[in-house]
Amino acid sequence: MPNSVPSHILIIFGASGDLAQRKLIPAVYDLYRGGYLPEHFALLGASRTDYTDEQFRDKVVFDSEFFTAEQKEQAQLKEFSKLLFYQDLKVYDGKEDIDKLKARLDVLSQEFRTGSNYIFYLSTPPKLYSTIPGALAASGLNAPEGGWARLVVEKPFGYDEASAKKLNEDIQSFFPENDIYRIDHYLGKETVQNLLVTRFANGFFEPLWNRNYIQSVQITAAETVGVGSRGGYYDGSGAMRDMIQNHLLQVLAHVAMEPPIRADAVSIRGEKMKLFQSLRPIKGETVAKQVVRAQYTAGDTKDGRVVSYRDAEGVPDDSTTETYVAMKFFIDNWRWAGVPFFIRTGKCLPLKVTEVVITFKNPPQAIFAEFDDYAMKCDNQLIIRIQPDEGMAMEFGMKVPGEGFRVKNVDMDFFYRDLTTQDVPESYSRLLLDCMKGDPTLYARGDSVEVAWAFTDPIIEAWEKGEAPLTTYEAGTWGPAEADALWSDVPNGGWRNPAESLVDDKHYTKL
Repeated sequence: MPNSVPSHILIIFGASGDLAQRKLIPAVYDLYRGGYLPEHFALLGASRTDYTDEQFRDKVVFDSEFFTAEQKEQAQLKEFSKLLFYQDLKVYDGKEDIDKLKARLDVLSQEFRTGSNYIFYLSTPPKLYSTIPGALAASGLNAPEGGWARLVVEKPFGYDEASAKKLNEDIQSFFPENDIYRIDHYLGKETVQNLLVTRFANGFFEPLWNRNYIQSVQITAAETVGVGSRGGYYDGSGAMRDMIQNHLLQVLAHVAMEPPIRADAVSIRGEKMKLFQSLRPIKGETVAKQVVRAQYTAGDTKDGRVVSYRDAEGVPDDSTTETYVAMKFFIDNWRWAGVPFFIRTGKCLPLKVTEVVITFKNPPQAIFAEFDDYAMKCDNQLIIRIQPDEGMAMEFGMKVPGEGFRVKNVDMDFFYRDLTTQDVPESYSRLLLDCMKGDPTLYARGDSVEVAWAFTDPIIEAWEKGEAPLTTYEAGTWGPAEADALWSDVPNGGWRNPAESLVDDKHYTKL
């Protein structure tokens, strides 16, 4: 079937690693199965393990747990595997190895008639993000004659603002910004993208999407798992760096950005940048008042009994790394002046879920309060579930049948599973396809990454100086009580603790 994807070769550095096997190869297969790949296409895996082409295909396809037994017997998967090749590298950024890689690409380009068009995906340790682009440039692969080259970089994009700036300078000295794709899988989720459509394609939302009608905005990203055997890695990161600086600030941008002039990369990414620049800084004494950090202790979760964070493998006994963060902040612009925003994320919480809750202001006079005290608490909310059970629900008050004017919350809901008979595409499939098309709309721009770090750095610095306390919460709960105190000056405000289903019968009545 015809499509707009140009012929090219996708090169995955670190192809024998977990991410490539678990996400990238299956995502490319989904594109192949859906007819989205160009007619002339090949995939070249490159890493330090010594594989032949056949051994690589066995590892990432036929022996992989990420393809079903039924798929492995299908002719379609077998045909796809013939597009996979492998080049072993002793050193990822060594000139001799990159020259060998180039020679292999020349052969594959001739065989598959892809031209000199390449996408280099860095699924490697972050320390190589600065050196591999230079090695590619030394062999001319950053600007191949008669073709193009794009670079995909996985997070983390730096460790703080200074390192992010250095990383951008290193990469941009060899690849222009328009050819750099900083991938954040959260932006590939259909529901995150739908935030823009919900806001800007519906006339009854956008007029209300401001300080005059919205009381508060909250974003929750909860995980049920602990750090497991990755404690050594996680302890050098923490929830602020791992989740908030990238994933959740990107979700926030979709919720709060100004309308772009048009739905293209330049316009949308420009408005995100303005939004990040409008975040009111949290620093010094303000950190302890507006940000709560905590570690989980032993407890029972949905996945079973969990030891405390400090007892996890690889975690120091005196670790102060946070596994939970809740924060209150403000956006200093015309649209959002005075509206409190709340974000929380944590490990070992009761449910794996990500959702956005928009709470609208109550009418100025509660004229039905004499009939029912509940009428004073009847919040209008728009709940946007990003994962799982993707969908939206609107909550509002209706009259209970019978005498008087008793009010009860009801909801109207929409689920993505009802919109199409097809599977909702995985985020990596969507993002890879956009890169293949040369569309960076859903990728982070270099300067916005730096500004996001500029917002979170002062908070982390205050923690490191001991200027804000570290508290605890029992695994399997929704976090420490201190997080609830962030809502103290919001009338009837508080965290919405989600249930398994977006529509929770205990929370309100379905219309």
